[in-house]
Amino acid sequence: MPDREQIYIEYVDKVRRYVKGKIQNQQEVEDLVSSIFVKVYQNISSFDRKKASISTWIYTITRNTVIDYFKAHKVVCELPGILEYTEEGFEEILKKETLEELAEALEQLEQRKRDLIILHYYSGYTLKQTAEKMQMSYANAKIMHTKALRELKKLMAW
Repeated sequence: MPDREQIYIEYVDKVRRYVKGKIQNQQEVEDLVSSIFVKVYQNISSFDRKKASISTWIYTITRNTVIDYFKAHKVVCELPGILEYTEEGFEEILKKETLEELAEALEQLEQRKRDLIILHYYSGYTLKQTAEKMQMSYANAKIMHTKALRELKKLMAW
């Protein structure tokens, strides 16, 4: 079972950054971050490394908590009629498919592609920063990013 303190130290900034990107009110951001870690700690015994990585599991709890927040506050936004498959298309994948399916699809990607997707979308790094962290060229990161998104699209069968 992962150490609770280490989980908090490692993921609190990432979780906060994600929530801040979705919610403008700083007090509500802090409340949600606290709520997310309460859920993580309450459910840590159900975490299964065979099903997903700890980061994917925490991200799933984070995203679901934000979705619940919007449902409770009746925040509605309209999606455009035609969604393009672009870099921002990953957010559209998340909206269209369940997080369990995404987690399963991510687990099927080769490790470097999965790392790139997690660093870029979950950790909030630009592709250039992701390339530097992964010690590869920016051009290679762009190619790998495109391939990873295509594979996710196929794995999720939509």
